Amino acid sequence: MLITFQKKLKSIKKFFHTLLLIEFIKGMYVTGKYIFRPKVTLQYPIEKTPISPRFRGLHALRRYPNGEERCIACKLCEAVCPALAITIESEERNDGTRRTTRYDIDLSKCIFCGFCEESCPVDAIVETHIQDYYAENRSDLYFTKDQLLAIGDRYESEISHCRSEDSYYR
Repeated sequence: MLITFQKKLKSIKKFFHTLLLIEFIKGMYVTGKYIFRPKVTLQYPIEKTPISPRFRGLHALRRYPNGEERCIACKLCEAVCPALAITIESEERNDGTRRTTRYDIDLSKCIFCGFCEESCPVDAIVETHIQDYYAENRSDLYFTKDQLLAIGDRYESEISHCRSEDSYYR
């Protein structure tokens, strides 16, 4: 008998909650509480949030100050990549050093983990702060050595600045 009384009481309570629109009033209270506070929405292309110097964005290959590419074709970045997004081919030059003939990154596979950057002994491959890039088809996300070197040349000053800010943590 007590159980049936509790069930009836619960159904009466539910009826009054529905009739008085309690959930609607609670929602309007929350809306009213925030309506006069300052807005936090950013107008994205014009306003941007601050980015950490440790942010991992678009990849770039770097050069030494004398213009020679840094990559020595050790293939550590290719070996450590968990997504198998990096492909490297190399050959030996006349002076006996190894250099890459092909360095490709498929960004549609890349998970931006930063292992390639961490494993590189000469700091050749870096992940830049660039987050505003897009592709209309999948082949546009396949970056070759020339494209990666061009990105590195274009943003070298910003890359070195972010690397120097991050050097305390390495």
